[in-house]
Amino acid sequence: MNIINQLENKIYKNENINLQEYLNLSKVDNLKELCKASNRICKKYNNTKIDLCSIMNAKCGACSEDCKYCAQSSFYNTSIKSHSLVSKEDALKLAKENEKLGINRFSLVTSGAALKGEDFENILEVFKYLKQNSNIKLCASLGIISYEQLVKLKEAGVTRYHHNLETSRDNFSNICTTHTYEHRIQTILKAQKAGIQVCSGGIIGMGETMEHRIKMALDLKKLQIKSIPINVLTPIKGTPLENTPKLSYEEILRTIAIFRFINPKAFIRFAGGRLNMEDKGERGFLSGINGAISGNYLTTNGNGAKDDVKMINKLGLKLIHN
Repeated sequence: MNIINQLENKIYKNENINLQEYLNLSKVDNLKELCKASNRICKKYNNTKIDLCSIMNAKCGACSEDCKYCAQSSFYNTSIKSHSLVSKEDALKLAKENEKLGINRFSLVTSGAALKGEDFENILEVFKYLKQNSNIKLCASLGIISYEQLVKLKEAGVTRYHHNLETSRDNFSNICTTHTYEHRIQTILKAQKAGIQVCSGGIIGMGETMEHRIKMALDLKKLQIKSIPINVLTPIKGTPLENTPKLSYEEILRTIAIFRFINPKAFIRFAGGRLNMEDKGERGFLSGINGAISGNYLTTNGNGAKDDVKMINKLGLKLIHN
C-alpha cells in the first residue's frame, strides 16, 4: 500500500498523522492520484456541496501594518485608491446582488490593524442593516479586535469572523513585523469564545516551503477551523514580494490536497489568485476544494460569481444555500 492510501485510511480511522508523514505525502510523484484521494476525502465528509461566499472591500488603504504581500500597507507605494467606510446602502446593494446569485455568505473587510472607535460603531450599524434587509449570512474581517467587539458583532448578526494566519509561525516574521503570529491566534480564540465561527487560512507562493504550509495547516486543525481559504499570491508592484515567482498549477493542487488530508472535514476554499490558473480553478474542485470566494477581492480581481455557479453546475456539484 502506498503512502497516499496509507494516510487516507488513517484519516478514515481517525488515527494520528505526524509532520514527517505529511512531508512524505507532499513529495509523491503521482499528483493525479494524490488529488483523487483528496477528492474522495472531501466527498466522504462533505458530500458534493460547495460553499460560496463573497467579500466587500469596506474600508481600503492606509494600513499601519507592513505585511509584505499587501497593496494596502502604508509602508509601500502601490498607487492603491484608498476610501473610507462604505455606506450601509452600498453594502446592502452588493449583498443583495450576491444573494440573488445563490452566494451563501457575504463579508465586509476593512484595512488596518484593527477597526476601532467611530468606524467600528458605524460598521455595527451596517451589519444590523444588512441583517434586517437581507437573508445572506454575514461575516466580518476587521483585524485584531477585542473580545468585547466580537460580542457586539455577534449581536449585530455576524456569524463568522475571518482572520487569516497567513503563513506558519516560524515564517511569520519574514512576512510581517508590525504584529505577531500570536496576535492572530489570540484573535481567533477570542472570536470562538464569543460564539462566532472562524474562517482562517493563508497565502501560498510567498517564498515559503511546503513544510511552512503544512505547519500552518496543522495549526488550523488544532484551532478546529472549519472554513479555510487558500490564497495564491498575486505579486503586486510596489510591495516587497512584487518579483516573487508564481507557483505552478501543479504546486497549487498539491498544496490543496495536503490541506485536505490535514483538515478532512473543513470547507477548504479558493480565495485570491484564482484568475491566474489556466482553468480558473476547475481542477481544484476535483482535488479537495469545496468552497470559494467569488467576485472581486480586495485589491485584485476574482472569478465572477455567475461564472463560479456555472462551473459548479458543470461539474455536477451543488451549492449550499441559506
